[in-house]
Amino acid sequence: MSASDPRPAAIGKMTFSARALYVGERIDLRSFVRSSRVVAQQPATMAIDGGGICILYRYGAAVFFDVAASDQERFLAVLRPLVEQPYQRPESEDVSISVNADKREGVESGTSVMLHDASVERLQIVAAALGKSVALAQYESDVATTFDHIEPIAAQLEQTGRGGRDMRQLLRHIGRALRNEHKMVARVEVVDRPELLWDHPELEQLYLRLEDEFELTERAEILDRKLELISRTVSTTLELLQNQRGLRVEWYIVGLIVFEIALTLYELFLRRS
Repeated sequence: MSASDPRPAAIGKMTFSARALYVGERIDLRSFVRSSRVVAQQPATMAIDGGGICILYRYGAAVFFDVAASDQERFLAVLRPLVEQPYQRPESEDVSISVNADKREGVESGTSVMLHDASVERLQIVAAALGKSVALAQYESDVATTFDHIEPIAAQLEQTGRGGRDMRQLLRHIGRALRNEHKMVARVEVVDRPELLWDHPELEQLYLRLEDEFELTERAEILDRKLELISRTVSTTLELLQNQRGLRVEWYIVGLIVFEIALTLYELFLRRS
């Protein structure tokens, strides 16, 4: 569709704000969508009572367009019971949206997104990029915390050649790394393009520019490398710990064999005497 024939606008302003929040691990949208003012499905797009719209993703992101801060708080309060493991301080991303059919679509000045129109489809494309960006920000924070726990293990390996850590704690680190990787790949699908592009291929260039501006692919690749490093470090330490325990058991067995031989020799000595 050409810029001279825009789609019906979801928002009637030429300039408005957009805010993405990563509110929790998952949002149960089934009952919420049925009882709300649904503008569009896949992704779930709701009209907000005070004005504007909100686009929700099951993986935990909520993206507001032209919604006042007070209305955002009220909406999130209604949403909160449907959020699994909500974050007390959710990651956020704020940009401004400008509508101008004569300008190139994409990001300007780092925090301003230029669109040809404010149709639901275009806002969903912007929301897809913003939602992935805040999800990545949360995973980056989680991985940084995990690195803080992993670094002493690596340092101890270098200094003593021993892991010196409880096996259960190491397994928790492995589980945390695997869980973050699962969330990135299975839930958020960071490197996958929105399904909306199958029906609206003309919006692909807009998404690619947003993807490039928010460095979604690069950030996902860096996280993959960090998760791989975490898994390798912890797995190596766990293997060393298991080998140390196995060696200790072998020495116990050798000790028992030596004791049994000594006992047998002692019995033979008593018989001969």
